[in-house]
Amino acid sequence: MSKNYNNEIEQAYNAITVMEEAQRCLLCLDAPCSKACPAGTDPAKFIRSVRFLNFKGAAETVRENNALGSVCARVCPTERYCQLGCSRSGIDKPINIGGIQRFVTDFEQQAGMDILEKGEANGMSVAIIGSGPSGLQAAATLLSMGYAVDIYEKSAKAGGYLRYGIPEYRLPDHIVDFEVKRIEKLGACIKLGTEVGKDITMDELKAKYNAVLVAIGASEAKMLPMFEGSEITETAVSFLARAKEAHGEVELPDNILVIGGGDVAMDVVTTLKLLGVKNVTDVVYEEFCEFLASKKELEGAQALGVSIIDGYVPEKVEGNTVTFKHRRIPGELKLTVDKIILAVGQRTADDTLGIKMVRNEVEFDGYNTGDNKVFVAGDIARGDKTVVWAVRKGKEAALEIHNCLGGKK
Repeated sequence: MSKNYNNEIEQAYNAITVMEEAQRCLLCLDAPCSKACPAGTDPAKFIRSVRFLNFKGAAETVRENNALGSVCARVCPTERYCQLGCSRSGIDKPINIGGIQRFVTDFEQQAGMDILEKGEANGMSVAIIGSGPSGLQAAATLLSMGYAVDIYEKSAKAGGYLRYGIPEYRLPDHIVDFEVKRIEKLGACIKLGTEVGKDITMDELKAKYNAVLVAIGASEAKMLPMFEGSEITETAVSFLARAKEAHGEVELPDNILVIGGGDVAMDVVTTLKLLGVKNVTDVVYEEFCEFLASKKELEGAQALGVSIIDGYVPEKVEGNTVTFKHRRIPGELKLTVDKIILAVGQRTADDTLGIKMVRNEVEFDGYNTGDNKVFVAGDIARGDKTVVWAVRKGKEAALEIHNCLGGKK
């Protein structure tokens, strides 16, 4: 197996190259990049600090606005948000905001900076269900306002999708560990291997805490009915978790078909190539003009030699042969492979702790369920399903809890 899986693909800036990139910034007064950041990380401010060699100030800006700054630096689809707003795009290309943020947060870690501070205890406590990005950010925000916070996580390790869904080459485990330990140091108590609804009830949490935040993700994979019972079919969720848990030490055949065209599908095909799979073919419902995946992730997969066939829909499965039909033009495609991986979306688990869902989201806007003790964040709350949006939801849900418990926004 290739060792490339365990190494980050994107090369990090050093002190010289990060300055060169920061010098390209136009220092816009209206800071469109900062306005376009869902988490409010304020890239205009931290880039300005880098440009004037104030790396510590840059780290403070990132961390005070985003408790998962080093994670977002690596996995945020910046081309959809801050870089889309970058004024430099009209001249040549946008500033590599994610790359600069990665340098800043790496500097913070290497310098042993301790930026986040716990607020003076206010005598109230909050339970958070789920230790994914939204739950972790909510914990950091609540702790900074003086709340005691317990996080209930059903898995053996904290991090949610950050831990079990994003490949090592994009997000190494040590970065997730760094962020989790930082939030624990603030005072969060993470109760691992504890499933709410089984090991402890929602009613027990409501009796014990002033508020409960349900920050669960869409962790269950969708399965196309025609692939049910197929011995060679695995979901993307299962495969990515298995590969990450084993640090890439998994046995794979030479010919693998992936079905799906989102960022998760790109994670799968890139992982397969990094693990040495000879032939990786991705068949996608969308045509390239309507592709869902990040342009950077798509180009990265293509550069590794992934064959991507757009505009086809699976019609029939017979053993290890899948027949596809084109969406728009008469045409049929047949592929015979050793393994099939489905990356066709994710959904919330069947047990959503009594919270009514409509198409994998709560049926209401905002974070208050109507029960003055129960709030929501994460993938089940309305809004984009990216990590940076999870951070935003975590911050906003924490502020909503604070407001409802008598605090001020």
